[in-house]
Amino acid sequence: MEILADKFDDIKILRFEVPGFEHLDLSKKLFIYHLSQATLAGRDILWHQHGKYNLLLRDVLEAIYLLNKEGEEWDSFVVYLKKIWFASGPHHHYSTDKFVPGFSLDSLQSWMAQLKPGMGKLTPQHLTSENIQLLHRLIFDADFLPKRVNMSPDTDLVQGSANNFYEDLTQNEVEEFYRKQKENAENKKLSFGLNSKLIKDNGAIKEQVYSEKGLYAKALTAINQHLKQALLYAENSAQKKTIELLIAFYQTGRLDLFDDFCIKWLSNLEGDIDFINGFIETYGDPLGIKATWEGVVQWIDVEETRKATIIANYADWFEQNSPTHPKFKKEKITGVSLKAINAVMLGGDCYPASPLGINLPNAEWIREEYGSKSVTLINISNSHHKASLSTGFAEEFVLSKEEIALEKKYGAISDNLHTHLHECVGHGSGKMLPGVSSEALKNYGSVIEEARADLCGLYFMYTPKMIELGLLPSLDAAKAHYNGYIRNGLLTQITRVKLGDKIEQAHMRNRQLIAAWVFEAGNGKVIEKVIENGKTFFRINDFDALHILFGELLAEIQRIKSEGDFASAQNIVETFGVNINRKLHEEVLQRFRKLNIPPFTGFLNPNLVPIYKDNQIKDVVINYTTVYATQMMQYSTEYSLLNAID
Repeated sequence: MEILADKFDDIKILRFEVPGFEHLDLSKKLFIYHLSQATLAGRDILWHQHGKYNLLLRDVLEAIYLLNKEGEEWDSFVVYLKKIWFASGPHHHYSTDKFVPGFSLDSLQSWMAQLKPGMGKLTPQHLTSENIQLLHRLIFDADFLPKRVNMSPDTDLVQGSANNFYEDLTQNEVEEFYRKQKENAENKKLSFGLNSKLIKDNGAIKEQVYSEKGLYAKALTAINQHLKQALLYAENSAQKKTIELLIAFYQTGRLDLFDDFCIKWLSNLEGDIDFINGFIETYGDPLGIKATWEGVVQWIDVEETRKATIIANYADWFEQNSPTHPKFKKEKITGVSLKAINAVMLGGDCYPASPLGINLPNAEWIREEYGSKSVTLINISNSHHKASLSTGFAEEFVLSKEEIALEKKYGAISDNLHTHLHECVGHGSGKMLPGVSSEALKNYGSVIEEARADLCGLYFMYTPKMIELGLLPSLDAAKAHYNGYIRNGLLTQITRVKLGDKIEQAHMRNRQLIAAWVFEAGNGKVIEKVIENGKTFFRINDFDALHILFGELLAEIQRIKSEGDFASAQNIVETFGVNINRKLHEEVLQRFRKLNIPPFTGFLNPNLVPIYKDNQIKDVVINYTTVYATQMMQYSTEYSLLNAID
């Protein structure tokens, strides 16, 4: 199977394999198939959450795509559409800045003039003069909805963001609405606002709840139909109950049912197949309240899960041996699990850009009382690694041959271990002080949480316990990861940022925050900045000292989270995680351009094809033949369940 499927602008599209799928029995294949259909059925939800006009934009651009023109302007249009497919809208998936088209308004108008109702999914409403002018603004007006997620402390985070979670509201109005809602609620543990859009209607602020009878009804009904089919093939009664609770949540939109689903889901550890489906992550909302929809279908990687289970079994040891203050530690870690899985189907906010690991549920009270479940996506990680082996990237940004040798020998194993530790130990550790809510850190909450999880992984992987447990062959593997982490945090990850821009994305802010903080704390001696032949490198001189610094920073980051210390969170993120030295940025971008490697990666889903006989599915076969544009157009045909015209 060819891993690289497409390459355009700053993005490469890879394929991932699902080893062993063909050997599963029919019942497991059918369970995976129907869960996968439920994963794909939610596609439109994310598009609409990302922007009010995104479905309209997609329908019209895909109709233009069917014209199949030629020339430079057309080629630029195709690249623009591919980027929009990737980001589920016109804003970059990482920076959240609006894309700049490489084609002219005249060309767009010429193509639009050839459109008629019935082409693709076009209706007369798509082509009204009002909607056409709206799309002209959305594509070409840089000041119209310029940023999907605005994290600037100097702006109204709600009014400055183009996402579709709020309408005609200010940040103060939103925060006050949910403060009162929580204050007046009988159950104050609920994740208020997680699954709704907040609007102002004739001066009154109201929630449009996502449910079968509310917002996104058609898509959620379709998801439930597939979940009901999956129920027939569940591996055990716990899986059935988990799915039934999710169905009930989608039917009603009740947050207490979502909590019940999360608790049941994390306790269900039997079976080879699992899934994630729901309104999960809040990165897309600068206030950290609203969750985007996502889905993953997965089945277990037995050997890697054996290693992961060791970490989960020692979760309490990690907690008690953490360098954090005792009052911020859980008295006893229970209910923590970690599985290494092979992804089978990605959807919503996990497609095409996929995470390498996931830790859920996100509700702090559930994590503290019931635990958490972590997964590491091994086949996604392996595809990343295979694609990177022959790019010349390491040779360009690594100072010594010895460091390159360490990376090639231990890079994959140490990356997987850090992901395991990040998800299970990092996200599963620590506790909030009484009265502190997870929303206390506001727009800095996601960065602090990711830094906390990364630091747990960095601290513990350089300990003799890793050797004792058989998780690493030697501490040289941890050194390889330290090298890579510092190199990425201080140098190579800024290849993803346009010259002159600040770092916006939470994970990138987290990595620079950590690397820049330990560099400064080590006074340029623990980590040394080296200029050789006009090129900048960073070299770790003292791994033991760096390990201690990671522990010191972990203790401070945990304090900030546990106490809900917004001022300290803002200070440490803005000081270390946001700004980029322009001269260094220019240099790194110039070096990176010579390699011709897109900095961002996405994945195509494999095709699951049911084989029918006598109107019944007799088998499900898997293939990897689809190309990027074909899969996107296919999904728009088969899973367009929401009306593009509000």
